[in-house]
Amino acid sequence: MQQLPAIPDVLKLKRASGVQDKFIVALFLAPALILFLLFVVYPIFRSIYFSMYDWNGLGPAVDFVGLGNFKTILADKVFIKALWNVLLIIVFSLGLQLPLALALAVLVGRNLPGRGLFRTIFFMPYVLSEVNVAIMWMLLYNPDPDRGLLNAIVVLFGVKPIGWLSNTDIVLLSVFIALTWKYFGFHMLLDLAGLQNIPLELEEAARIDGANSFQNFFYITLPLLGSTIRTSVYMSVLGSIQQFILVWIMTKGGPVNASETLSTYMYRFGFVRFELGYGSAVAIYMFLLCLIFSLIYQRLTRQPDYLTGL
Repeated sequence: MQQLPAIPDVLKLKRASGVQDKFIVALFLAPALILFLLFVVYPIFRSIYFSMYDWNGLGPAVDFVGLGNFKTILADKVFIKALWNVLLIIVFSLGLQLPLALALAVLVGRNLPGRGLFRTIFFMPYVLSEVNVAIMWMLLYNPDPDRGLLNAIVVLFGVKPIGWLSNTDIVLLSVFIALTWKYFGFHMLLDLAGLQNIPLELEEAARIDGANSFQNFFYITLPLLGSTIRTSVYMSVLGSIQQFILVWIMTKGGPVNASETLSTYMYRFGFVRFELGYGSAVAIYMFLLCLIFSLIYQRLTRQPDYLTGL
């Protein structure tokens, strides 16, 4: 009869196996962890360091100012204007862009003729780069009616050409229209993925009980899309705070800082005026905004999803 190993030997084998498994996991995680520390954590700490200096990026940082850059930023009216513009973009995104994406997702996700073609058309702008989108919309916004499509349409109705990107009252709205055209397809795709996870039996049971389409949407579809909508809101807010490329190419934050955002403000001081210490302080403010929102979001969304257990 074969003798079984003693209990201490079995425990040693389990410990050795556990150590080996942990080593393998650490080995696979090491490349990603190194890249994360090198390109995320290290730049954050370097930005914190440089934000306390009046540094132009050339040579060592020696002119220590402490929290002077942070105080100067809060006293700058242009920074306050940029912060206000970011808040407006967030409000517009949550109030217009995301509801539009959800409505289109519901339309093209059901028995709409040609829904496959509509899905492709609506998602196509998201595939384009922000540089291409910015150039396309600059051409559409051209103040010359002979070159700009939108002003050509306006002139047909007997209205004077509109300075879409030169009028301080409407420039932010004009930029937001381009942003919506670019990103609503992505949010629509998220909503479509959420709709596919909702069992059709629930809606059919509601119809049998007498619920109409609106009741079906507001009392069944919308609650079951809770996790998808929260994800969409989270990504939309963070994207609005960090929005740069499209705004910079279209307006460079102008005219008269009317379309300035936090990212364009940071870029202007950090890489145009070579005030990298000041620009680093702006980056820290942006980081804190994203971090605070992420923490609040995580706290508020710790609730069970309606689909759990279905």
